[in-house]
Amino acid sequence: MQYLGGIRGAGVLKSRDETLARADYDFDGFLRRPGEVTGSGEIRMPADVLREVFARGDLHLLTDDGRLLSLRFSEKELPPASDSAHVDVAGDLPRQSEWRH
Repeated sequence: MQYLGGIRGAGVLKSRDETLARADYDFDGFLRRPGEVTGSGEIRMPADVLREVFARGDLHLLTDDGRLLSLRFSEKELPPASDSAHVDVAGDLPRQSEWRH
């Protein structure tokens, strides 16, 4: 697995057609095999909103630059009053050359 760099920004957290909340993100990208980019990192939002969405499946982040990313929480529990959580990321990730080093 090759480290590609990072991306960060903001977007709207969605589940199916429902808009849940605004979120900031900071993701690292990795090349698993030629043409297959995967990511992981952190999303941040108000703690009360994060608690509400933490166990939900089918979460997507529509970034402000138009990417639709699929998110899966990688932790089993959310620490109390936490405003951030670690996620695994798939979907419309940038190509290998578009990551910031």
